[in-house]
Amino acid sequence: MHDVAKAAGVSQAAVSYAYNRPHKLSEARRAHILAVAEKLGYAGPNPAGRSLRTGQVGALGLMITDSLPYAFDDPATTELLKGISEVGELAEVALTLLPCPLESARVAEGAGVLVRGAVDGFLVYSIPEGHPAIDTVLSRRLPLVFIDTPNPDGLPRVGIRDRKAAREVADHLLSHGYRQVGILVDRLVPDGRGGTVDAARVKAARDHVMRERMAGYAAACRKHKVPWRSVRVVEAGGFDYERACAAAEQLLAAEPVEAIIAASDLMALAAIDVAHKHGLRVPDDVAVVGFDDIPAAKAAGLTTVRQPLVDKGRLAARLLLDIIDGKPGREIILPTELVVRGTCGAAH
Repeated sequence: MHDVAKAAGVSQAAVSYAYNRPHKLSEARRAHILAVAEKLGYAGPNPAGRSLRTGQVGALGLMITDSLPYAFDDPATTELLKGISEVGELAEVALTLLPCPLESARVAEGAGVLVRGAVDGFLVYSIPEGHPAIDTVLSRRLPLVFIDTPNPDGLPRVGIRDRKAAREVADHLLSHGYRQVGILVDRLVPDGRGGTVDAARVKAARDHVMRERMAGYAAACRKHKVPWRSVRVVEAGGFDYERACAAAEQLLAAEPVEAIIAASDLMALAAIDVAHKHGLRVPDDVAVVGFDDIPAAKAAGLTTVRQPLVDKGRLAARLLLDIIDGKPGREIILPTELVVRGTCGAAH
């Protein structure tokens, strides 16, 4: 920068402005500086040097439990990512996706991407209880914000009241008189297992969101005097459409059900597709409700719970940037709304 400033006949600060604060220079002055820099072979300030000066690297880390494709395949996660990307300050801040699969030996050892990743803070998204990644990021003592993740220590968090919202949608369904009920849940324990769930597995659930939603469904069943032991629960074992369809097939192939409570819209939409494949009409033969209100839910006429997924991402990113700037953290609980459409009719 010193050499460029001398050759261009400007101050070293002006060279810095040309790269970092172009609005402080006229277009002609900035163009002159950049032309001289190019002639001298100077490509701009060294990122490592800037990091040493500011103490920041200009990147946020988004932790996810699954592999990278999950972040782009799961509709709810893509909506969250959209909200994160809408934060204006992120125009000059990198977002680093940090996959933390439970089966990763390096994550379990407190090594790997969470230690090597050069970030200023972490967005901890839907990480199961007991995941070693939590201890690893806490040990780095960097700012963090939990999203849909248990937070016993009262750290900054953004989420919704999953149990309350799940109870509301199940209450609406059961108020129509349905008694033969099945539940489709994405994942209770991150061990890759799917299939019919017993009471012990529900109790051992480590996914905070799914555990809370299951508790809400159970509360609605108690209210409407539907014996919980009569409710068949099938776990997909993951968050992709193929596993959701397999779980729906297993549920519908067993004893007949009048209604399906799906713990996510992806599961609900898969259940509708499988029902149609079997010649069942929705809601005449089987009613279906979901959770999230992803864009595809409206097109399918799905009765569901609307949660502000985009707002959740936006607020979490904004909160983390504020904490990095030295402002205090807090917990943000967003509202939900029951959205009644056509997949939940009167009992026949």
